Amino acid sequence: MIVRKRTNGVRVENTVIGGQSPVVVQSMTNTDTADVVRTAMQVADLARAGSELVRITVNNDDAARAVPEIRERLAAMDCHVPLVGDFHFNGHKLLTNHPDCAQALSKFRINPGNVGKGKKRDEQFASMIEIAARLDKPVRIGANWGSLDQELLARMLDENAAAAQPLPLTQIYRDAVIRSALESAQAAEQIGLPADRIIISCKMSRVQDLINVYQKLAATCDYALHLGLTEAGMGSKGIVASTAALGVLLQQGIGDTIRISLTPEPDGDRTKEVTVAQEILQTMGIRSFTPMVTACPGCGRTTSTVFQQLAEDIQSYLREAMPQWRKTHRGVEDMTVAVMGCVVNGPGESKHANIGISLPGTGERPVAPVYVDGEKTVTLKGDNIAHEFQDIVRQYVSDNYAPAN
Repeated sequence: MIVRKRTNGVRVENTVIGGQSPVVVQSMTNTDTADVVRTAMQVADLARAGSELVRITVNNDDAARAVPEIRERLAAMDCHVPLVGDFHFNGHKLLTNHPDCAQALSKFRINPGNVGKGKKRDEQFASMIEIAARLDKPVRIGANWGSLDQELLARMLDENAAAAQPLPLTQIYRDAVIRSALESAQAAEQIGLPADRIIISCKMSRVQDLINVYQKLAATCDYALHLGLTEAGMGSKGIVASTAALGVLLQQGIGDTIRISLTPEPDGDRTKEVTVAQEILQTMGIRSFTPMVTACPGCGRTTSTVFQQLAEDIQSYLREAMPQWRKTHRGVEDMTVAVMGCVVNGPGESKHANIGISLPGTGERPVAPVYVDGEKTVTLKGDNIAHEFQDIVRQYVSDNYAPAN
């Protein structure tokens, strides 16, 4: 098992990535950045959901011109989340021609496979790094196997073909992504960007590829690492694949910041990728973001949907309340709540939680005992159980979590 010692901490405004700091959650907008209002609103939504950095596409002059205004609108909404500019192909021109954009961004993301070819590539990459160094902006150097530096890949394929024992093609692609990122990071240092202003990512779209690549990265460099399965997909497939890959790596101490790259459903909620990232970290015991709800899956004893609806309502209530509670009640994110559906495990799980309710299952007495810190305090009855239990949760938060500084 690899347990990585994190060394380089990268400060992005008031957020630190790497070092001994907690793993940071980030996300990305999918609006047209030139649409200032929609982009600012989506950034604010992602920040309220818990995204600690938000990346926006900066792909043309209109988008670059919009960035300072987006920053101003966010400030007016009292939203101060760091903004990351995502640059491909023409980033050197945009950063040069729009200095206000460069200044308004908290961090740049550069893909070494998409900055040009040959001598032009070196010049354009250097131009972006020089701007970052001059403005003291951190940079994520993000290699992606879907947009690899083709000249580097060709050289590595030729070297492998000439080797006495050629490696499998998959391994060459993995190694090429790593080499692209690390060589670019070393070049950035030579240009003048300090190591503690550099974050590395090597995005892959298959679980085993991602695990292999990041284990090698962690063993060979001290750069802060951004972790994520690229093009993870939609719905349960994207969630399961991302969880499988990131769970292995996070357990080994690999990964300083994460993003869950879910494809949203049409008109779907973009903040879901933030929720999934938080839930991965929280269920692994790495960080706490919002009170966790324990709920049974249901069986023949629980043909009533009352407990399912109550579990959903309580979980939604906790998430909606957290932005305010985070400001007013220190430590509330560690609270646990149990919503159980019958007598088999209901009382036991409820006693283990800070607050728990055991609803009646099929054929059981129509009463719902409530447990607070392991002690039965009240039995709820009737049609208003959900509201009464929600009031108990609210009162528990008020009584047990000190005002935040």
